[in-house]
Amino acid sequence: MRIAVPVAGGRLCMHFGHCEQFALIDVDPETKTITGKQMVTPPVHQPGILPPWIKDQGVNLVIAGGMGARAIDLFNQIGVQVIVGAPSDEPEKIVEAYLNGTLETGQNVCDH
Repeated sequence: MRIAVPVAGGRLCMHFGHCEQFALIDVDPETKTITGKQMVTPPVHQPGILPPWIKDQGVNLVIAGGMGARAIDLFNQIGVQVIVGAPSDEPEKIVEAYLNGTLETGQNVCDH
């Protein structure tokens, strides 16, 4: 399984479309361990471009702070799960919390 976390300054970027990079974190859900990580720079942000690009990276799940409704719909259409409302923290800590069932999410911080 591969999880994408939008990152700015080494931490989860609260606005999905404005991140500097994505942490692509490979995990083994059975053992609840991180098996690999790579940082990738996304294409220039334009409406609708990131969901198919992320899907092409082999991502199954995106964990974000905030994301617009259109992007969520596009991810749903292509079979990529989305979790919003995640806290600003290091991507590995967020993924570990998700794997352990302790990820606390709040409201979607994006209002468009």
